[in-house]
Amino acid sequence: MKRAAIIGTGHRAQMYTRALAARAHYDVALLADPSPARVAHHNRLLTSLGAPEAAVCDPAGFAAALRDHRIDEVVVTTVDATHHTYITTALEAGCRVVTEKPLTTDAARCRSILDAVDRTGGELSVGFNYRYNPAHEKVWQLLHDGAIGEIRSVHFEWLLDVRHGADYFRRWHREKRHSGGLLVHKSGHHFDLVNWWLGAAPVRVHAEGGLVFYGRDNGERTGLRRDYVRAHGSAAAADDPYAIHLADDPDLDSLYVQAEAEGDPYVRDRNVFGDDIDIEDDLAVLVRYDSGATMTYHLTAYSPWEGYRVMFNGTGGRLELEVEENTWQQPRPPRGAAGAHGGVVMANPGRTSILLRPLWEAPREVPYETSAGSHGGGDLRMLKELFGPLGDGSDEGAVPAAGKGATARDGALALAVGVAGNASLISGGPVETADLW
Repeated sequence: MKRAAIIGTGHRAQMYTRALAARAHYDVALLADPSPARVAHHNRLLTSLGAPEAAVCDPAGFAAALRDHRIDEVVVTTVDATHHTYITTALEAGCRVVTEKPLTTDAARCRSILDAVDRTGGELSVGFNYRYNPAHEKVWQLLHDGAIGEIRSVHFEWLLDVRHGADYFRRWHREKRHSGGLLVHKSGHHFDLVNWWLGAAPVRVHAEGGLVFYGRDNGERTGLRRDYVRAHGSAAAADDPYAIHLADDPDLDSLYVQAEAEGDPYVRDRNVFGDDIDIEDDLAVLVRYDSGATMTYHLTAYSPWEGYRVMFNGTGGRLELEVEENTWQQPRPPRGAAGAHGGVVMANPGRTSILLRPLWEAPREVPYETSAGSHGGGDLRMLKELFGPLGDGSDEGAVPAAGKGATARDGALALAVGVAGNASLISGGPVETADLW
């Protein structure tokens, strides 16, 4: 029986609480969070799944609690900028560590993590669930089988719709000191995919972008701003399509509204056209890899539809992946209809296609295995690789992805693009990733 601790008991952490409680070889023995209400929510979740309640500690006493409760494995799902503190503490305590992406938010914190891995010889895995999406696995296989020869360039466009994209501007992610901005927090997913697909490391990054849609100035210019600080209890937010109504979702109400009532200072539903937003919502990036390939990348966080397009150009042809995660977004979700992203409803999914265009041949669509579940089935597959099968056969089809899961090095390479991109936004010029480390 492995004794596990989860530090950071917000919405995303529920996936790990459920996954570990469902495995007979795991005992969720410890929960850590500054909010007693959020910890209590996760303990209720454990008991609803037939598992015993976990012990509770404040993050300030995390190191001692790991020792006192004989913890073997730690899952880190805290605010991004604090990942390094708990990762290094757990590694020093001899624990295996699984952290949500991103690994951390800047180069100094990344160095402290990599140093701790080297010093302790410990195991650290990063939860890049998009690696486990069956469509992404098929792309990896085609590229590594040489379907388009040597890969010379990639174009990657990612679109966040106006409900999911707005969510990053309601919560702590809107402050770069907490999240590193979308180039680190969100695009790190995408940069890891490209690193993995190419089997290459980024060496030079040039970024352009800014806050062009959300924030007070933009809201006032476009007439979208309404006069409220946060949505809960505000009449001005009642019919605002950009507002999230936490009380409409039982989990969000328990984790955030009830936590506030008990003294937690975190406000989850701030006005996306308000003040104190210093991250970008529209970003363009040019990356060169050590393989000689280049990538042009664009992230838009205010799109009418959600999904992504990735095009690979090679010496033997072209490979195109298109995924429509949500073809359009309704202004207000029905009560209790929260999606995988925490209050974000993906109600109108479209199709996914992989199109192979060899030189001198007709294009052909490539079939691939489909899988149910969040993130294209990626979460279920990732959890199986990280923690082993459920044991009852219900996740038998959730095979591991091609290649190994993401290591500390993989987390650092994905972070390198985002951190170099942030530096480029400041300097206005290209940044060598080697200079970061």
